[in-house]
Amino acid sequence: TLQQEASRKLGYSVSQTMTIAQRLYEAGHITYMRTDSVNLSDLALNAVQKIITADFGSEYHQLRKYKSKAKGAQEAHEAIRPTYPEKRTIDGNNTEMRLYELIWKRTLASQMSDAQLEKTTVKINVSSSPQKFIAQGEVLKFDGFLKVYIESTDDENDEEDTGLLPPIKKDQELSRKIISATQRFSYHPPRYTEASLVRKLEELGIGRPSTYAPTISTILNRGYVLKEDREGKEREYISLTLEKETVRKEIKTEITGSEKAKLFPDNIGMIVNDFLLEYFKNILDFNFTAKVEKQFDDIASGKGDWAKMIDDFYKPFHKQVQTTLEVSDYTKGERVLGTDTDSGKPVIARMARYGPVVQIGEQKEDSDEKPRFASMLKGQHIETITLEEALNLFRLPRSVGEYEGKEMTVAIGRFGPYVRHDNKFVSLKKNVDDPYSITAERAIELIEEKREKDRNKYIKTYEDEPDLQVLNGRWGPYIAYKKKNYKIPKGTEAKELTKENCFKIIDEADKSPKKKTTRTKKK
Repeated sequence: TLQQEASRKLGYSVSQTMTIAQRLYEAGHITYMRTDSVNLSDLALNAVQKIITADFGSEYHQLRKYKSKAKGAQEAHEAIRPTYPEKRTIDGNNTEMRLYELIWKRTLASQMSDAQLEKTTVKINVSSSPQKFIAQGEVLKFDGFLKVYIESTDDENDEEDTGLLPPIKKDQELSRKIISATQRFSYHPPRYTEASLVRKLEELGIGRPSTYAPTISTILNRGYVLKEDREGKEREYISLTLEKETVRKEIKTEITGSEKAKLFPDNIGMIVNDFLLEYFKNILDFNFTAKVEKQFDDIASGKGDWAKMIDDFYKPFHKQVQTTLEVSDYTKGERVLGTDTDSGKPVIARMARYGPVVQIGEQKEDSDEKPRFASMLKGQHIETITLEEALNLFRLPRSVGEYEGKEMTVAIGRFGPYVRHDNKFVSLKKNVDDPYSITAERAIELIEEKREKDRNKYIKTYEDEPDLQVLNGRWGPYIAYKKKNYKIPKGTEAKELTKENCFKIIDEADKSPKKKTTRTKKK
């Protein structure tokens, strides 16, 4: 729960939370943090009771003893809590202080009274229709544990809007002023955050608090999964308003589907997952993992035989590995999308040496004709790319006309779509320019914008020394020569520098002793 709440409330990754908690534990600020226990010692319960009673009053205290709901919970240690609950804060950096405060508040809240809410539901009958309107509101009568702590939630689709209702009586007749109706859409299941993934692992009985962080770090470090923000898309919806006897219809827009700090499977992760499901389905079964955890617990408590457990697992597993090595042809991670209508050749999405690609045709031994390849764009995946999207990739590079007697070509490279003109590359504007439909006029506009930017960048160049340049940088003018940068002395006018002046500055800089950075060793 600590890992989940720190992710939701503080924005810490699971591994970051455990690293900070380790430092707090080593400094004696909190109890052992790699535990799934929810129990507090009598010493802690008494200390917390005194704090709650002194600060808020006896009505805010309620002794509670919890039982873990997690599958296979060991509860070998006390729950995570401040070592000394009377310490409301600690000396430390900001991240340590914030995590400690979270633990302190949750510890107190766990021994406080329930909050008391008065919830009112009003059902409004319509004289001309069997349908009913429903209004809900709630009032906080007693704040209880909410005085200290409000728990976060992973439910992104909860749109329930509750608030104060006006004074109203049973059987009161209401007059209609405005009735509004807004079009809403169903939501796909939300993608996992680190916090919600930990919660799912707990529900399935997979892993322990000590293994959640390394598990998530591993899939991120290997590139199976990406953790990133993604922009939403604009969507239209209908709004209807009935006022007096007139119904007004409006088409409005909203941004939907934006994601923040979510986990997205990448191409290599999808391929590995499909491969394992194909050949090691029994091991990827959630029940298998939970069963192994239970066997480990039995071995730790002396009820199980370690050698027998390993023998029962390893013999069939080794045989399964050998069989897979002999029959597997899945290493390419290919997916056939369909047929190219122009050539009649198959269109295949697969993983290549430098990333996911789409190819048209296959290399045949009796033919010199080679397949055509196109790299996938960012956000496209082997598992989800459509035939139409794949064929679009082969529409580039494309010519959009000539400018100053030289061809302008649009293509997509490692850093995104661009226009090539006179051996120079100009990037297209993100979310503005479409490489498949950009016009010659827009391409010329981008080229001129780039030229203007370059003119401001280059203060001075030298025809007989193309490697020598005086440039405008973020921190002011500087000299660039053979991939090295040199400061221009104060009081020197950059525009007036001759070639000889530049080389003198370069020579003096190369001769001057380099500053050494010394580190103080900790004893």
